[in-house]
Amino acid sequence: MLYGRSQQIVIFGVAGAIICVFVIFWYLPLRKKMRLVKLTKAEQVVTIAKGMADAEQVPVLKEQLQKLQVELENYESKIPDQRDFGSFLSRITELMNEHHLQEQSIEPGEVLAADRFHCIPVSMQCKGRLTQLFNFYDRLQDLDRLVRIEQVKLMNDAGYGGQISMETKAVIYYRAQG
Repeated sequence: MLYGRSQQIVIFGVAGAIICVFVIFWYLPLRKKMRLVKLTKAEQVVTIAKGMADAEQVPVLKEQLQKLQVELENYESKIPDQRDFGSFLSRITELMNEHHLQEQSIEPGEVLAADRFHCIPVSMQCKGRLTQLFNFYDRLQDLDRLVRIEQVKLMNDAGYGGQISMETKAVIYYRAQG
């Protein structure tokens, strides 16, 4: 009976050792690999979803690009080869007169030289109603020469009678010669 009991203990010990070896050398590594595979699969699902969402944005971005290309088509042509600054300032003055703006002042600054383009800062001041000023800026934008508005300052008159004083700092470009 003692021999049968010790034989059972040996069998249980060997079985326990086999189970421990199975768990340690086969089950745990496979479980770790499965966890890594599931994590990789989840990352791939997120990447695919992001890619699909990005793919939906491509037509929208293409449309925006086409609109920008149309807008920028004539960009270079709005920068003249010659300075011709005096006639452009007279056109600005005509625009101000056309929109019945009062107390007009247009003062050019020093020419700033760059590689491809030169620019001339211009300070403009006038008074008028908001709709007149808005229409002036709208027409200024439609001119055949590139004008970049850097700063606009609008101030209401002291009596709040609807007259607005406008101060604008703009830059006008022309191509560098040579």
